[in-house]
Amino acid sequence: MNRGKKKDVYAESLELHRKHQGKIEIHSKVPVTNRRELSLAYTPGVASVCREIYRDKDLAYKYTMKANTIAIISDGSRVLSLGNIGGYAAIPVMEGKALLFKKLAGIDAFPICFENYHTEFADDIKNIAPVFGGIALEDIAAPKCFELEESLQGIGIPVMHDDQHGTSVVVLAALLNACKVTKKRFEDLNIVICGAGAAGFAITRMLKCIGYDPNLCSSVNDIIVCDTGGIIHRHREGLYANKYKFIIGAETNLTERTGTLAEAMKGADVCIGVSVPGIITASMVRSMNKDPIIFALAHPVPEILPGDALQAGAAIVGTGRSDFPNQINYALAFPGIFRGALDVCATRISDEMKVAAAHALAGYVRRPQKDRILPQILNRNVVTAVAKAVSEAAVASGCARQIE
Repeated sequence: MNRGKKKDVYAESLELHRKHQGKIEIHSKVPVTNRRELSLAYTPGVASVCREIYRDKDLAYKYTMKANTIAIISDGSRVLSLGNIGGYAAIPVMEGKALLFKKLAGIDAFPICFENYHTEFADDIKNIAPVFGGIALEDIAAPKCFELEESLQGIGIPVMHDDQHGTSVVVLAALLNACKVTKKRFEDLNIVICGAGAAGFAITRMLKCIGYDPNLCSSVNDIIVCDTGGIIHRHREGLYANKYKFIIGAETNLTERTGTLAEAMKGADVCIGVSVPGIITASMVRSMNKDPIIFALAHPVPEILPGDALQAGAAIVGTGRSDFPNQINYALAFPGIFRGALDVCATRISDEMKVAAAHALAGYVRRPQKDRILPQILNRNVVTAVAKAVSEAAVASGCARQIE
């Protein structure tokens, strides 16, 4: 029965996209119905605006779409759980994200997809930055996504890879509230993360406070990260070839455990899956500590279905999907984070802004329940709450820009 419903969703989605030829379009903010209106919107009147911005380029925030516009950039190398499907095939996902930006946060977002996965396109992004108030990197495979984001941090506008930081923000928020429900202490948690790509790396860093000021957020007791080679530990052969996995190996798995995912999950309090469908079994869940927390975030098909995890003894189960309770999806984070950043014309997105977003998300659910640890994605009030927290954190961390 469930399979039939999935086929219906996929078929209906295909028909919707065919009917509308995509999901977004551009509208004019001003009328152009006569020569006078044309002279104001275009030549000759627009020359005065150009002169002002030439005098002070920050005035682009005041006189152009820059203040409310971001670019959604992808090379299609890691789209959903579909893998490296390329820039053309990534367009529907980027359009969908642009739609959410507009509907939830009132932000104008443009999908910009590069086709060649092997092309270095950091300079191309830098060259289009004048038009945009922020850059959302999306569906770019690791380790390229890390290197790209790092190389763009000094361009004067916020650049955030959502698969990393949007996901880590929402996972932190979900885990804080899951602890309230299960009465577990956040600082005592032993966590297994299944997947060492973009999301797995960022979640590990945030939950373990790697690179974060410990005054901003608490650290869990320990994390064991697993990839296709099993448990990552500091002595694993070949680890030095990947500096990001080396960081994981050096900062986690304090007892230096080795073995498979199944062995890693024995005695764990939490398992966070950001990998591939079906990799977590019921027996693995049963091997965990009492009342385990399972976040199975592979999509569209999770690492384990919620019903199977609950039947195996899980206390709380979250997935990335909207048709199950406890949707843990970065769509809860990125609209508010970018809304807050744009509201203060931020120069970057600081750690303080990310942590503030997580606590705003968690705090929005005043009485979390087993089947409701996070708010609904389509609740615009959530965006407002996150944006306010992010804006305040941007000012406090020195990332806000003053425009005359």
